[in-house]
Formats: sequence, structure tokens, C-alpha cells
Amino acid sequence: MSTAGAPQGGAQDHEWLARAIELATANVADGGGPFGALIVRDGHVVAEGQNRVTRDLDPTAHAEVVAIRAACHAEGSFSLAGAVLYTSCEPCPLCLSAALWSRVDRVVFAADRHDAARGGFDDLEFYELFARDRDTWELPVDAVRPADASAPFDAWLAKESRTDY
Repeated sequence: MSTAGAPQGGAQDHEWLARAIELATANVADGGGPFGALIVRDGHVVAEGQNRVTRDLDPTAHAEVVAIRAACHAEGSFSLAGAVLYTSCEPCPLCLSAALWSRVDRVVFAADRHDAARGGFDDLEFYELFARDRDTWELPVDAVRPADASAPFDAWLAKESRTDY
């Protein structure tokens, strides 16, 4: 990820993190999880997100993902290059992957995976899982390769009007 145009550190980071923490704390009061996030571009908030896992019955509705989805919708683009993701807690692997896919320039977080674990969240466990050999996982992840496994990618590559990402 590029850091061009993304200021490193400073008072601005503290201000945006304060807003992420405020969103997370307010979400707890509203019955949600203790996570808040925002996307900032050029000193302005593009979108905010709060954890909506239990409210929406959606295990992917983490604050960072909610903020990324809203920011992409607001900007009319699947790329958030040039923007910064501020979040109240270190992104879990799902949210870190979403940040990478969205192409944000930088991720800034307050609490870390150990704070999340103390609160009863699996972030630390998932980081540890991904560090282990896949054969040791409780969840089997098996490759089954039919003869036409690559057909969707062949179709993708053959489509001249595709939008690369």
C-alpha cells in the first residue's frame, strides 16, 4: 500500500482515533459491539462505521468493513487509494484483508488484539490460527479441483471490457 499523501502520526491521528473510539463506545450503549471506524481523505470524513454483527445478523459487518463499504458507495469507487482507515481496535484478519482490498493508504488503530481478546473477541486467536499450518486447523479447508476449475478466470481474461481491480 502506498503512503503517498497520507500524513504519518501527529495530532490528526489522535483526533480521528478519538472519533473512532467515540463511535465504538456509543455502539456499546446501543447494544452493538465495541468497535468503530472511519475513512478519512484529505482531512475530511468520507464515511463512518460501527460494528453491526449482532444487529444485522452479519458476521462480516465489522466496523471497518461497514466504513469501507459506505466510503466506496459515497465515492462511487471500489478503491479508497489516498484515504486512511482509522479504527478503535487493531483490525482482525477479515478487516485487514478488507483494508488491503480497498487499497487504503494507511490503517491507524487504537486498542490492539490483546485488548480485543480481553473483551472476549477472537482476533488474537485468528491471528494465531493463520500462523499455523493449515493441516492443524479445526476447520477443514480443502481444495477440490474439477477439470473446469479455472473456467471463471478464463472467462474473466477473455472479457476485454472487464474492470480490473
